[in-house]
Amino acid sequence: MIQNSLVLYKTQPAVIKDVDGDKYILTYCSQPATPTGKKAVYSEQKVREKDVVLLEEGPVSSVDKILAAAQDENLTQKFNSSLLETYELLISEPETAATPLSFSELTDYAAPDLVPDNAWSFYQTILNMPNFCQDPEAFKNGTLSFTLRTQAQIDEINQKKYEKEHEAELRQAFINRLKNRKLDLPGDSKFMGEVEAFALCQTDKSKVLEQAGIPQNIEKAHRLLIETGIWSETKNPHPTRLGFSFDSAREQLGPMPDEEREEVPCICYAIDSPNAADPDDAIGYDGEYYWVCIADPASSVAPDSSIDIAARNRGTTLYIPEGASRMLCEKSLEDYALGLKVPSCALAFRLKMNDDCQIEECVVKKVRVNVKMISYAEVEQQKDSETFKPFYELARRNLARRTANNAVTIQMPEVDIHVDRETKIVTVEPEKKYESNDVVQEFMLLAGEGAARFAFANKIAFPFVSQEAPEFPAKIPDGWAGQFARVKCMRKRSVGITPAPHAGLGLSFYSQVTSPLRRYSDLIAHQQLRAFIDGRRLLDKDEMLERIAAGDAASLAARKASRLSETHWKLVYLMQNPEKAYTGFCIDKRGNDALFLIPELDMQTTLAGCSDIKLNDEIILKSSKVDITTQNVIFMRAGVAGGV
Repeated sequence: MIQNSLVLYKTQPAVIKDVDGDKYILTYCSQPATPTGKKAVYSEQKVREKDVVLLEEGPVSSVDKILAAAQDENLTQKFNSSLLETYELLISEPETAATPLSFSELTDYAAPDLVPDNAWSFYQTILNMPNFCQDPEAFKNGTLSFTLRTQAQIDEINQKKYEKEHEAELRQAFINRLKNRKLDLPGDSKFMGEVEAFALCQTDKSKVLEQAGIPQNIEKAHRLLIETGIWSETKNPHPTRLGFSFDSAREQLGPMPDEEREEVPCICYAIDSPNAADPDDAIGYDGEYYWVCIADPASSVAPDSSIDIAARNRGTTLYIPEGASRMLCEKSLEDYALGLKVPSCALAFRLKMNDDCQIEECVVKKVRVNVKMISYAEVEQQKDSETFKPFYELARRNLARRTANNAVTIQMPEVDIHVDRETKIVTVEPEKKYESNDVVQEFMLLAGEGAARFAFANKIAFPFVSQEAPEFPAKIPDGWAGQFARVKCMRKRSVGITPAPHAGLGLSFYSQVTSPLRRYSDLIAHQQLRAFIDGRRLLDKDEMLERIAAGDAASLAARKASRLSETHWKLVYLMQNPEKAYTGFCIDKRGNDALFLIPELDMQTTLAGCSDIKLNDEIILKSSKVDITTQNVIFMRAGVAGGV
């Protein structure tokens, strides 16, 4: 570069006034002239060669003449016309259309008689045209390189420019269409993104709703999105509203660490539903001891590690009809779920029971175990076999012990909801229950009781679970009404570091330890047990309380998201089957209003004008109106309507 060359300094034109060794002294306009009469201010700057990009070797006259040329509309129009002709010529040939062009090459094509003082004007014209794209990486490296844009790219740029220039009138036209519920899709979708964010509780307010005169609440926003075709009625917004992702945790745990483990002297059985993807418990009996083996992710997840914190923020695996959003990375299941590898690594609770079915001894061990996966139905068929009979006998004895301790058994209906991912067709079916389900439950309760006693005996800060005793009325009706009466009397469970009786289960000590792959409280319980076994530092009471509180809060939100999601899909099912009738059972009376349970759907609805109805009476119900946005459904009985 030589004296009086035109260069780009911080994307603005500058003239090399002088050369000082390996540096250049530039003159440039540091403050342009203003319409109010303020004159332009010119400054000088000493820079290195890499700080500037050569535009024209010149010689040029002065910075003010360069800037004046750029303001000449006739000159700009001339350059624009010649550059368009150049573009048409080059784009017509595949070889030249794909070849980058330097500034001097574009000059040769479009302005062969270009004078140095006009080079900045020519360069600005190129940049302002959608036909040419400057390579930013080449510019960083001190060169000017341009490529030709396709017609589709040019149209997109022009459309954005038009929208920006006519933003107010385009938005008003959209608002008018919105008020009439006649959007121009997909073009109007970009405006409705703000409404979607509001309906998903990702923003606190919506200017679109305000301008359209629509009250700003999430249900009305939800209804608007359905009415305008942005969302279908199958759209489930509830997990997102509560801050949950539909994706599982991403950070992998890594392979199971190599550490000393004891061999379990018997096969253990992971008894679960046929479609279970994350078996995390298995039970066995070696003739003397009962074994409850649990998945061992705590072997890799250290307290306050990034995986631990992410699991704490989730609280639990979120199960919704669309699928599972897992607390721990799904790709880690192969290494940590039981029965997917032989042998499996586990944290085991070895139980010795006395004649009264009390836990005489609970030992916690790191083990390797051969696990066989088997379904509830398959176990039920073999309940009297030599393998499974001891499980059933112990489970029955333990249930009898808990019942004698005033455990509360409630049997309300449960359903399985399946959503076809492609068609969004919903099926709702009663959940199949076997005695083998109860067997597994009793073993999990024994493991939880044993772990709680072990932690208390060894002074381990631990997430103990308790529940105050309910106060039942003197007389409880039979049937579904009696089950519902029991539900109403139950107290909330509590999780803390002080053990207390769990009256609902009929246990003096209890903790949940059997699902560390999907419950954070179970994971931290395992972390404490492993630290104790290894002789490492345990979390103290304050640390444990903090983790319990954080995990429990997230878990409560997850349960709410799951409950709302299940209701959502039940309502979709009702909409897809409008003529279907259901049997309802009266489970409560409130004056002339009656609350009905629909076991087939695991739903409840209130009907007015039911003075003739008694508890446990049956009636036939049909849904007549479903509002997916408020989760409200109206059922009809013999032509008389009642609302949820």
